[in-house]
Amino acid sequence: MEARQQLRRQMRDARKALSAEQQQLSGASLLHHLQQLNSFNSAEHIALYLASDGEIDPQSVIDHCWAMGKQVYLPVLDPDLHNQLLFVHYHNNTLMCRNKYAIEEPATPYQKSIPAAELDLVLLPLVAFDDQGNRMGMGGGYYDRSFAFMLETATDCAEKHLPVLIGLAHQLQQVDKLAVESWDIPLSGIVTNQRSWSSQS
Repeated sequence: MEARQQLRRQMRDARKALSAEQQQLSGASLLHHLQQLNSFNSAEHIALYLASDGEIDPQSVIDHCWAMGKQVYLPVLDPDLHNQLLFVHYHNNTLMCRNKYAIEEPATPYQKSIPAAELDLVLLPLVAFDDQGNRMGMGGGYYDRSFAFMLETATDCAEKHLPVLIGLAHQLQQVDKLAVESWDIPLSGIVTNQRSWSSQS
């Protein structure tokens, strides 16, 4: 566990050390690489996030989605369920507030939320990743709990619509291999400022 905490600190420090110019260039490159994926181009209901703590900034992606008529949703801490997320419709005029982590989120979570299972694509932040689609998050388990339904067997899920989960990161956040826990939700792909990889393409 100490090794995971050390890696988490190391990666968070590395991304926070990027200059404002580097962050801006990374965000612009992110959209270019996402546009190479069919799973992004065909998606209508897309969950994104607002960058904090040095995360790669998907604002250019959000702007592109709005311009293309795609529906954008942001994660909101569920006030009723422990360490779980709601996904709330987000547009230019959405009333925002800061949650307990000082991250901006829509202020009226129940007004226009969508069940996680009905999202087409989830573009989520991460602290570290590997080429097998394994993700290290901030440690709260919010995304793992919110998408735990995706751990059902392939047979059970064969007839169900499931969202595609793709992690967004700076390339410097890649590691050789991450340890995997039974509750970790595997990603369908990774997109960075330098490349994209997706089993869903």
